Amino acid sequence: MSTRVAVVTGSNKGIGLAIVRALCKQFEGDVYLTARNVGRGEDAVKALSSEGLKAMFHQLDINDLNSIKTAAAYFKGKYGGVDILINNAGIAFKAADTTPFDVQAEVTLNTNFFATRDMLTHFLPIVKAGGRVVNVSSFVSALTLNKCSSELQQRFRSQDLTEDELVGLMQRFVSEAKKGKHKEGGWPDSAYGTSKVGLTALSMILARQVSKQRPNDGILLNACCPGWVRTDMAGDKAPKSPEEGAVTPVYLALLPPGATEPHGKFVSDKQVQPW
Repeated sequence: MSTRVAVVTGSNKGIGLAIVRALCKQFEGDVYLTARNVGRGEDAVKALSSEGLKAMFHQLDINDLNSIKTAAAYFKGKYGGVDILINNAGIAFKAADTTPFDVQAEVTLNTNFFATRDMLTHFLPIVKAGGRVVNVSSFVSALTLNKCSSELQQRFRSQDLTEDELVGLMQRFVSEAKKGKHKEGGWPDSAYGTSKVGLTALSMILARQVSKQRPNDGILLNACCPGWVRTDMAGDKAPKSPEEGAVTPVYLALLPPGATEPHGKFVSDKQVQPW
């Protein structure tokens, strides 16, 4: 029996670190804390160690394709793949940030959608049978979806939306934002929300794909909302602690062997949410 392994992206602080902490306590196997910055990642591993928890570290910058490929090759070589993948890395501009909207759109989509998609492109093929994939999205995605034009809503909710079409829609948002025409194109004024609409829709597409290509492997892939959590990203006014924010991602990561649901769903507070 090879050692089981869990990988959490962007996990040197905030919700990611809380997810790693919970997995160290609840998952039987190796738990990898990953971060783009080696120093910060290793410091976080040391902090967990002082709590009596053993996490391993691997450098992983989801915005760097070589970093993704190097990490995927490492996990394939050492463990034969991964059992749990939690895509937690993400960014958000503060509401008060004066960065122009078109720049916010491009930067936010690059990380939250395109880089996370790169992770999935390279890691999904090495997810082992019985594996669990969790994409940390946001309740903002559902709110933002409802602010899109009815035509866009229909596409994002469609069972026949393809990955290529979704990528085209995300690229269209960025290019229309650059021209200052995103509202005319049916998009709302939220780069973060739009990036998470894309991630939730991508999760649903990839879940359908996994079911079709590997029907007997029992892999479950979901998007989730951790809630509004006190982190550097969300600020200190948020009601939930990082530990509370980790509950749903960890629940989805540890769905018992043989479970068939949820799969391809958007989950919040351990409940499947309407999309």
